Amino acid sequence: MNWDDTAPHSTAEETAAGAPDRLVGADADGEDTAVEAALRPKDLEEFVGQERVREQLDLVLRAARARGATADHVLLSGAPGLGKTTLSMIIAAEMGAPIRITSGPAIQHAGDLAAILSSLQEGEVLFLDEIHRMSRPAEEMLYMAMEDFRVDVIVGKGPGATAIPLELPPFTLVGATTRAGLLPPPLRDRFGFTAHMEFYAPAELERVIHRSAGLLDLDIEPEGAAEIAGRSRGTPRIANRLLRRVRDYAQVKADGLITREIASQALGVYEVDARGLDRLDRAVLTALLKLFGGGPVGLSTLAVAVGEERETVEEVAEPFLVREGLLARTPRGRIATPAAWAHLGLVPPQQQAGGSGQQGLFGA
Repeated sequence: MNWDDTAPHSTAEETAAGAPDRLVGADADGEDTAVEAALRPKDLEEFVGQERVREQLDLVLRAARARGATADHVLLSGAPGLGKTTLSMIIAAEMGAPIRITSGPAIQHAGDLAAILSSLQEGEVLFLDEIHRMSRPAEEMLYMAMEDFRVDVIVGKGPGATAIPLELPPFTLVGATTRAGLLPPPLRDRFGFTAHMEFYAPAELERVIHRSAGLLDLDIEPEGAAEIAGRSRGTPRIANRLLRRVRDYAQVKADGLITREIASQALGVYEVDARGLDRLDRAVLTALLKLFGGGPVGLSTLAVAVGEERETVEEVAEPFLVREGLLARTPRGRIATPAAWAHLGLVPPQQQAGGSGQQGLFGA
């Protein structure tokens, strides 16, 4: 299968890291990292989904190989778990080059980046995850490295400091980000190819699940794969994680065969419902509907009602609820959509009263 920055407001990555572990969380944990290494496709032919990105990237790599040159720098953006790291490894494999993997938070000083760049081999691929979280001095050094394959190393301090130019071998930088808007334009413009990773359709996730099941030597029926795919939030990493949990349930409670019924029962045990909502998601919707009549209600008030931090609700729960059309963010506050009432099997207050129009917060 495929997969795939102390401020007043925490970033999404920091918030997710600080939130309780979620089965439907898109960030990788230790188990995910180990399993993904075995499940990752090795070339573009094996890579499932992202058809437009695959086609465009294939042209870029084929042209570079025909010229006998290193590939252009590549920027991959999109939500966690969609395949950015996997594509970086495929780029290296397709170019027959080694790959060096690091991340933006690990590069806090220009010297950290200079040490990495100076040790690269010719044609090597440098994968820089969470590139938007790199420090500003390192970012400015990267401009020259990407464009001229050269960095200036500052020796000494004050008036006696001198800049020693250091030539770099040609290399390919693959940057990955979940927040492309945070990248400064000068950095964004230095990438020769930019691709945005989209969420997967259920049919694509079914292909992912069948492929992973084959590699894990699991027996799964098409209906079982469809059930898991429908609860995977359009994310291959989540699909693989749910598959492993369903596998555990099938081995303990059944004969190991994953059917639709077994998958539904297993994910019910783990509190992942038919639309992929988990305990936190349903808690937010339940509070919004039952305590505040569907809203509008402020984010801080909603967070207190569910016993979570404001940032956890805003960055962890709300993005998926908004994407699913269950919740809307408005200037007046959060409001529930008709789909939210239907999903939880509740009747909106105005329908209960037989009236029309939205009920206010205090029933006005």
